[in-house]
Amino acid sequence: MYVCICNGITEADIRRAAEAGCSSLPELTMRTGVGACCGTCIDTASALLDAARPAAPAASIALPVLRAA
Repeated sequence: MYVCICNGITEADIRRAAEAGCSSLPELTMRTGVGACCGTCIDTASALLDAARPAAPAASIALPVLRAA
């Protein structure tokens, strides 16, 4: 599906950018051009970026180590 008609940016282009580490809409615009012309695609592009961004690794919980008695 085309998200940005002005620049020919597709949903797949946004997913690839997210997988490559793109983490914000301004960065997505710089990488792909999405939203740089008329701006009607910004909400959709932002939602797709949020959905496509890889999940952050869960923070490891440090448990205290008990010494053997």
